[in-house]
Amino acid sequence: MTAPSPDARPLGLLGGTFDPIHFAHLRLAEEARESLGLAEVALIPAGTPPHREAPGSSAEHRLAMVELAVAGNALLRCEDLEVRAAGRSYTVLTLERLRQREGPGRALVLILGADAFAGLPRWHRCDELLGLAHIAVANRPGHDRRWLQAMPSQLAHLCGDRVTHEPAALRASPAGAIVPFDMTPLSISATHIRNLVAHGRSARYLLPDSVVDYIGRHCLYRGTR
Repeated sequence: MTAPSPDARPLGLLGGTFDPIHFAHLRLAEEARESLGLAEVALIPAGTPPHREAPGSSAEHRLAMVELAVAGNALLRCEDLEVRAAGRSYTVLTLERLRQREGPGRALVLILGADAFAGLPRWHRCDELLGLAHIAVANRPGHDRRWLQAMPSQLAHLCGDRVTHEPAALRASPAGAIVPFDMTPLSISATHIRNLVAHGRSARYLLPDSVVDYIGRHCLYRGTR
């Protein structure tokens, strides 16, 4: 594999439906960037999620909300690759597009929660993911690192001996390492936010004011009780 460029720190990638984006998403991006020494984190709203029901708001609205949420932080940015692409938003396809754009030497770091990581064997072309990017696994509320010692056989086979607790491994090669890191527990749920809005209650202080205002201005989630 091509050696990483010495002047390009790893690029973090945080995908999701972001329906809507909230402070737990933003804090995860910020802590991953800081803990893992990432140059920046790109937040990638899914266009058409392949493994879940349709989001409560359109891809265009979710993209706009992410753009508002990251405004003012030069180290976080919104990436529209999945929204603009045709077909379902499979992570492996997004990584292929990013690898083509960023070049073979740039380290890419896919940021996942422990629950998403546990489901990795069910992902489309899962055996190709670590050839395209590193994976950083965030320990979310209710989880600890014992899951690393108790991985299901399918996941353990997929990971092999790639797990390391050294963030420096992310800069040593463009892809291939799995690095766990700790995050601040924030129990904020997009489902809860949608339910609040649907019942005419305030969601302020769970997500940025700019996103709260956007939801109100476009009458989002009003019929999602």
